[in-house]
Amino acid sequence: MSELYENRELSWLRFNERVLEEAEDKRNPLCERLTFMSIYQTNLDEFFMVRVGSLHDQMLLEDDPKENKTHMTASEQLEAIRERVRELGIRKDESYAKLMHEIEKKGIKIVSFADLDVEEGAYLQDFFERDILPLLSPFTISKKRPFPFIKNKEICATAVLETKGGKSRFGIVPCNNGMFSRLVEIPGNKGRYMLAEELILHFLPMVFAGYNITCKSLVRVTRNADIDADKVYDEELNYRDHMAEVIKLRRKLEPVRLEYTRDIDKKIIKTIAAFFKIDKEMIFNTTAPLDMSFLFDIEDKLRHEKELFYDKRIPQRSPELDESKPLIPQIIEKDKLLSYPYETIRPFLSMLSEAANDPDVVSIKMTLYRLAKQSKVVEALVEAAENGKEVDVLVELKARFDEENNIGWSRTLEEAGCNVIYGLDGLKVHSKLCLITMKKGRDVKYVTQIGTGNYNEKTARLYTDLCLITADQKIGAEAARVFKALSLGEVMKRTEHMLVAPKCLQNKVIDKIDREIQIAKDGGEGYIGVKINSLTDKKIIDKLIEASAAGVKIEMVIRGICCLHPGVAGMTDNIKIVSIVGRFLEHSRIYIFGKGEREEMYIGSADFMTRNTVRRVEVATPIYDPDIRARVREMFNIQMSDNVKARVLREDGTYKYVRHTKPAINAQEIFYEEAYKAVEE
Repeated sequence: MSELYENRELSWLRFNERVLEEAEDKRNPLCERLTFMSIYQTNLDEFFMVRVGSLHDQMLLEDDPKENKTHMTASEQLEAIRERVRELGIRKDESYAKLMHEIEKKGIKIVSFADLDVEEGAYLQDFFERDILPLLSPFTISKKRPFPFIKNKEICATAVLETKGGKSRFGIVPCNNGMFSRLVEIPGNKGRYMLAEELILHFLPMVFAGYNITCKSLVRVTRNADIDADKVYDEELNYRDHMAEVIKLRRKLEPVRLEYTRDIDKKIIKTIAAFFKIDKEMIFNTTAPLDMSFLFDIEDKLRHEKELFYDKRIPQRSPELDESKPLIPQIIEKDKLLSYPYETIRPFLSMLSEAANDPDVVSIKMTLYRLAKQSKVVEALVEAAENGKEVDVLVELKARFDEENNIGWSRTLEEAGCNVIYGLDGLKVHSKLCLITMKKGRDVKYVTQIGTGNYNEKTARLYTDLCLITADQKIGAEAARVFKALSLGEVMKRTEHMLVAPKCLQNKVIDKIDREIQIAKDGGEGYIGVKINSLTDKKIIDKLIEASAAGVKIEMVIRGICCLHPGVAGMTDNIKIVSIVGRFLEHSRIYIFGKGEREEMYIGSADFMTRNTVRRVEVATPIYDPDIRARVREMFNIQMSDNVKARVLREDGTYKYVRHTKPAINAQEIFYEEAYKAVEE
């Protein structure tokens, strides 16, 4: 049975490899390839901060627990991760070098001192002395000068120093303090730059005057960010203040990775490992820069060359909604579906603003997970509260790396008179749910929005998501029950229409798969179609294996982690899985069970991961409107047919581009073309 499963962490590394492939893919415009290179690195940073950090904590436990699919211990997983990351690191370095060679042809070059003449070197020395050296904070380490705290992902120039008396010391200089530009322009031929950390490293003899430098390198530390906010809960603080303290604590957690840029002696690596208190096995060498964020600055310098970027795409208005008229009456007349980024989020924002000013609206209830820095959603909720509406908002303060943003918005909402709660004990609230309640006389009506993505205007232009807005009163009444449970600190234990984790999603999905199994056993056509970001839930995986073995046809679009191997003879050979990694981040979740008159369809916030299905509050809604159901089904079919950006998952766990046959089908481009055509018509 082991051939049926893939380790979660190794599957994630395969996903990030697909991101790296996009950086290498010459079909993508050159500057967009730079973006994918940067995304590859930031993805890997977060992987070490969260997943490797978690495994590191598990390894310290006495029993070194095994994961439930491939039965690898935490230490075995860490060993496999290290090996795979080193392989991908070599490929990343080579890909970066090739990219920069192509960028050089466009008139921009990142230079080293070997590329400079004497006059240019003298200029840089003068520049360093005048503009950088006074802003540096160097440290030498001794008994009286302990090792300084190095911030997460901070680049430092390090050196082994030797005194005139022959004693060795360690010197370290933080390089990215924000007081000078990272790209230092070289005078003369325009378009040549040096990275500031390389400049600092070169002139370390000026920083540590009086010492002989025997070895030097740039290093970057990645710290564990996996911290359980509930386990360290301080009852003396209110929850919002507690989360602020958790953020501070995270910044000080132990290192889990160290990267360095020079080929230095193994003894020196051992010394560095000791200073940083990190396992030497978690130290990685790279020839590429330690932080790729400067690539966006290069893109900005080439912005005038349009052919180096994707063709401009603008989210279009939905043909289903007339924004010149009140929106709520249109929704009451017929359910509406918005598809981001192909269609604009504006109608949803306008509906919220309309509700804030509608005399018949008595309340607005929402769950908020990730918000834009300048949130129009919050603006509308504040306006509603100031207009006397009851506004109940659940702000999830445990949205990883968005905690500070959410803490700020929670204060804004509270100050405006909104009722703000912060989630449930031990459970994140990840649902995308909004309920507008209207009352006219004795008549109470609901308008409900359920989505697959966050209420974030920025990501609505970058992520593919679906947003259903419905006046179906049965769904509205059930949404009202969800909000009541949340306000009481409870979870839904029974639902009739929606799927609501943690008690009413995994079990209902399994029941629906069982139905398809029975239909296949009875000689009928069993069918399951799923689009999610990740598949790790073993109960659901095992049920899908059972369904495939029974003859149920299963089609899946899974962008990221997939712990199931399709195509294994007699077991999973009825399962086809593709991953689409392209211009936009695939983020929508669709579940389809059955075909024809039996078809049941849902969209929602949950991936098929245990953390989503049983450890979070998630909401998926049925699609009852036949026109919307047909539209979503067609979208799913096009994605399964993609032969440009889709990779098919093979039985050995590797991915291969779908064989390109004419006509070319790039699902994301097709959806944008359809959005433009719909407006023209």
